[in-house]
Amino acid sequence: MKQQVKQLAIASIVAAILAPGSAMATNGYFAHGYGTKNKALAGAGVALPQDAMAAATNPAGMVWVGNRMDVGAALFSPSPRQYTVTGNPSGGAGTFGLAPGTVESDSDYFIIPHFARNWMLDASSSVGLTIYGNGGMNTDYPAFANAFCPVPGSTGTYCAGAAGVNLEQLFFNVSYSAKIDATSSWGASVVLAYQRFEATGLASFAGFSSDSANLSNRGVDDSYGYGFKLGWQGEVAPGMTLAASYQSEMQMSEFDNYRGLFAEQGDFNIPSTWTLGLAYDVTPSSKLVFDIQQINYSDIASIANPLSLIGPGNLGTDNGAGFGWEDMTVYKIGYQWDGSGGYTWRVGFSTGSQPIPPSETIFNILAPGVMEEHFTFGFTKDTGPDSEFNFAAMYAPKSSVTGPNGMDPTAQTITLEMTQWEVEASWAWKF
Repeated sequence: MKQQVKQLAIASIVAAILAPGSAMATNGYFAHGYGTKNKALAGAGVALPQDAMAAATNPAGMVWVGNRMDVGAALFSPSPRQYTVTGNPSGGAGTFGLAPGTVESDSDYFIIPHFARNWMLDASSSVGLTIYGNGGMNTDYPAFANAFCPVPGSTGTYCAGAAGVNLEQLFFNVSYSAKIDATSSWGASVVLAYQRFEATGLASFAGFSSDSANLSNRGVDDSYGYGFKLGWQGEVAPGMTLAASYQSEMQMSEFDNYRGLFAEQGDFNIPSTWTLGLAYDVTPSSKLVFDIQQINYSDIASIANPLSLIGPGNLGTDNGAGFGWEDMTVYKIGYQWDGSGGYTWRVGFSTGSQPIPPSETIFNILAPGVMEEHFTFGFTKDTGPDSEFNFAAMYAPKSSVTGPNGMDPTAQTITLEMTQWEVEASWAWKF
């Protein structure tokens, strides 16, 4: 049995590293939750650690979950994700018009694995390894015939063939957690990050790039970096626990193959986040959780710089145009109760204003992170004295943003929209 568990762990780590196309465009490009139990509560639970994935939310919780390993995977579908252009291009000098109509992105299904292991050092401290991912800047628009291109015979959204981007991020969270007293704890994590990126179909913007040879169709590029996460939780009244966590900005190496696209010569750091939360024992067998999460997209120039900065030779410079994303505040609430037959049930809801302003639609055709609401459901089933099965489902109803084509604003409007669903299953072993 121990050998089988070891093999599962190794297989999960390899799968996490090699998993293709992690398109989790939920809260911008951050996931709505981490770990099956947390996802079933719509990502709420910074004050309610329940498995070894807790370090992804709050490392202070790891000391409360015991010796355990969690292995799982999600099937995620951001479908449809599409854009609609209304109005014909003006053809004016200095404009960049798009073909009117609706175009839907391909690649509708993605598998996203996770792995976590916690080791108790003694009754009051633990170390853990938690592996998880982000994604969401993922699109794949076909090379359709485009009669509105200035060069006859050109195809695709931007008249340079099939267009799209793919961003994947993987985190290795090594955590330490210790009890302060019988009801409170603190935790810290060193977070190592890996990300890879690819862009296609953007060659028509060569005149706007400071390095057109490293703008588009340069294959997959890699980036590595690091950061840290800090957390605390404590019971402040009988049955009421407060918690807080903070993750630093991840300092990442540059995407050299795309230094003519991203501001600051290919810089693409991962923004900082903070979360505050509450867990309350409604009854001895049920809990209510509520979190507030802040994602600081505005700190990253390549994400936050607006389209209004664009001009000849501008893309890729220190002040280069980006996607114009704003900071995102997300409110999450979840309810959990114990049922009969070894079941624990969960429901959740989260809401937050999507980060894309109406003025930024033309570039965000590539990265339509417009989701605002998530409805979730899930359960845990005990499968033995030292094992359990977990399930979570998420539905995000259609959300959209409409605004002018920032490069032909008097003639065209662009609507970005997407609907999502996800199912996830995981297994846990307690040691």
